[in-house]
Amino acid sequence: MQQQLMSALQSNYGQTPSQTVGPYFAYGLTATQYGYDFDQPFDDKVALDGARGERIRLVGRVIDGDGKAIFDAMIEICQPDGEGHYPTSVEDAKARGFRGFGRMGTGTDPANRFVFHTVKPGANAPGEAPFINVIVTMRGLLLHTFTRIYFSDEAAANAKDAVLQSVPAERRDTLVAQRSEEGGQVSYTFDIYMQGERETVFFDV
Repeated sequence: MQQQLMSALQSNYGQTPSQTVGPYFAYGLTATQYGYDFDQPFDDKVALDGARGERIRLVGRVIDGDGKAIFDAMIEICQPDGEGHYPTSVEDAKARGFRGFGRMGTGTDPANRFVFHTVKPGANAPGEAPFINVIVTMRGLLLHTFTRIYFSDEAAANAKDAVLQSVPAERRDTLVAQRSEEGGQVSYTFDIYMQGERETVFFDV
């Protein structure tokens, strides 16, 4: 009887559109950036005073399948400092002036970008190229996705990195940020494509 009723309703009114819950992470995890009146533990500032390494700005967008920048994604990054050192405690992070973790919502930037102020990481282990770990959370994703950012000016190290070399050659450039410099400010640009021909490589972690 129930199945017949559902079939009748769908015939008369059509199927109810699907929808995902949220996102609520802007309110809970990037509160200050969105103007809410309580603090957040992490933001776009990964490197503070005294951080070891070359100061850089990491800039990018999250692009959907239609080529449009997504305005309500949240990007989290995790990386070592310029000496390849991850903070081991709150005290260690304060002593080094380096938090090792950043979080930003794309809706806080007029161009729907993420912009992190950090240092270029050093290699964390022999044989590895410098890289930044990235987590993407956004509407429509039931689970967040993981990727990495490598650097265009580290060609020799990139060629020896086992993880990067495991990616098909024609797709490796989706993991490489491009360096630019203007007025003494070093920036790396890295757009994250969720779908399409230029889809970023994501890792099963």
